[in-house]
Amino acid sequence: MIQQILSSRMPALLWTIFIFILLSLPGSMLPNEEHLAIPNLDKYVHVILFGSFVFLWSFYYGVKKEKVKNPGQRYVFILVIACLYGIAMEYIQKYFIPNRDFDIFDITADIAGAVAGYLVVRFTLHKLRNA
Repeated sequence: MIQQILSSRMPALLWTIFIFILLSLPGSMLPNEEHLAIPNLDKYVHVILFGSFVFLWSFYYGVKKEKVKNPGQRYVFILVIACLYGIAMEYIQKYFIPNRDFDIFDITADIAGAVAGYLVVRFTLHKLRNA
């Protein structure tokens, strides 16, 4: 059931839109970091957002039945797109979103999450194909 849902494009597309909306919220709508129980909670959120992005898009393309010469290249391409998306969103926050700024550590968390998602999907799809 889960595999059938994830093999649809809709979860990945909705997650991509969710990331855009969440990262486009004005800073005044976000909790103050000083009041959070978990230090650097926003960095964990970035890891989860971009790890899930890579996982969902890679899973969608990975379970398709079409013949691809080197499917691993597709996953690397999705990883690169995720990293560029994270970087672009930081610039969007800097120049277009009120009370938001550019944070290199958010980019680092985005990339870390994207790499983690890449590794998880490679392991997951390898297990599914060999099952």
